[in-house]
Amino acid sequence: MNHLSSKFASSPALARVVPFGIFLLLTFLQGQFGEAGRYWGYFGKSLIGAALIWIAWPFVSEMRWKFSGAAVVVGIGVFAMWVGLDPFVLKQQELWIKLGLSKPPEHPPLPWNPFAQFGESSGLGWFFVCARILGSSLVVPPLEEVFYRSFMYRWIAKPDFQAVGLGEFFIKPFLLTALFFGFAHNEWLAGILCAAAYQGLVCWKKNLGEAMTAHAITNFLLGIYIVARGQWQFW
Repeated sequence: MNHLSSKFASSPALARVVPFGIFLLLTFLQGQFGEAGRYWGYFGKSLIGAALIWIAWPFVSEMRWKFSGAAVVVGIGVFAMWVGLDPFVLKQQELWIKLGLSKPPEHPPLPWNPFAQFGESSGLGWFFVCARILGSSLVVPPLEEVFYRSFMYRWIAKPDFQAVGLGEFFIKPFLLTALFFGFAHNEWLAGILCAAAYQGLVCWKKNLGEAMTAHAITNFLLGIYIVARGQWQFW
């Protein structure tokens, strides 16, 4: 941890990229250890992500939660859009198959449903549901918002990214960041529109904290919706 702290202190770029990069690597690895391992992997990944936020916190001044009415409206709006678009838009994997750029998987992955794995209404199932909701609401937003909107957007605008204000609007970084964020999600179109909404909030309010809050609200509402309605495909 001391080594990471010193690296983050000496490099503003590393402080914004490394935590997200480690979290992304753990995301790819969490499905490599069997079905039960997916759930333990998410829990472990969330703990590591929280530790990375703690280490990076002193070196990323804009990574501070900020509550506002605008953040609430954007967060709820993105949630409604994410759920509302789902029946009408092909998932990313389905899109590539339809375009002939990919083949259907021989063994499609099972939905992320801890009750199917550990038993209906089981204590372990509820433990992993809570871990997923808390992780997606409190750990994912700081990591993703710092990477995409504090670093990537500004770096595309100018390699000396710290010379670019959070509130400055540039069309090329806006579009490219939205595309990168969107295609990092299976719900690619919802992801693009989601990124545009969060980036627009940053440009409007000139801070990152409200976008973090909006992102947290979206993910929290989505988690509650998934569990209440059994819509596990969103996870």
